Amino acid sequence: MKNVATLESTDSQTFHQAVRAASEPVLMRGFVADWPMVQAAGLSDEALVAAILSNAADVPLVYALGEAEINGCFHYTEDAKQLNFVRQQTTLRSFLELLLTDAKSPSGQAFAAQGVAVHNCLPGFAVAHPNPLLPPSVMPRMWICNAAKVATHNDELENIACVAAGRRRFTLFPPEAVADLYMGPFELTPGGTPISMVHVSAPDFERYPRYAQALDVAQEAELEPGDALYIPYQWYHHVEAFDPINILVNYWWDPARQDLGSPWDALLHGVIAFRGLPAEQRRAWKAAFDHYVFLQNKNPGTHLPPDIKGILDRDSADDIAQLKRDLLANLDPNAQTKVGPFG
Repeated sequence: MKNVATLESTDSQTFHQAVRAASEPVLMRGFVADWPMVQAAGLSDEALVAAILSNAADVPLVYALGEAEINGCFHYTEDAKQLNFVRQQTTLRSFLELLLTDAKSPSGQAFAAQGVAVHNCLPGFAVAHPNPLLPPSVMPRMWICNAAKVATHNDELENIACVAAGRRRFTLFPPEAVADLYMGPFELTPGGTPISMVHVSAPDFERYPRYAQALDVAQEAELEPGDALYIPYQWYHHVEAFDPINILVNYWWDPARQDLGSPWDALLHGVIAFRGLPAEQRRAWKAAFDHYVFLQNKNPGTHLPPDIKGILDRDSADDIAQLKRDLLANLDPNAQTKVGPFG
């Protein structure tokens, strides 16, 4: 397993034209070292909590609670039919006080508040803690926990993850490693996307032999307070936090057009529409997808006159909206006729 490439400094132009273009994770040392929260964390846990609570709003906060036997690993029960933790509701103030108490007298339990909308819980945070690489419209989220592990998963977004307090280790896998990660069910997930059934810290190679191939292409990064990690689109990542109080602030964004529909939804429909077909039919559709969807042979309509390209060249907002309406009509099992670009 190799280490993630490291940058000691970066600017917006380098980040967007070189780092993102490479589609590889990059560790940015000291990227947010001057954040007030990072400075407070360097003093003590108490100073960190006091600094946060000085601006905390009294709004509900949901967190995950795992008993000591899960060893900090939020995952499944042994039979994979249930999650191995429960969710509780409190406030940011009460949750941080809980972490402080547990830090002084460890219970062995795992606590994690995940994806907290910072603009709700900490008004003014974004102004005091700027991210110079992204526009203000990209809103930060906060991940607060004690020593806990988040199972390998991926996000349908690009991500900059900034460590404000505590130490974290990221283990990252490229999207092409999906077949070797032994992903779990779609229906029951800890956070909305499937997670790997393999534990990075203790892989069972007898049960999951291909996981060794995933580790061959994996990259690892250890982050200290003030460091940040760029996680490219759809890269799988496992996250382990080590200290009694760990805070990560992340920024998700998607530069793609937002009116085209969700690729995730298309994948789910593809699971239904294609997996049950005979092998020769799946082969034919794979070739069609490679040609028409993934542009393996470049633009599939270049040989056609512009006025007859149809769906191969329709990308206006009105065209996309009409195509969506046609697709919804075609998905209706009670529809008497099919509509859309082919009918």
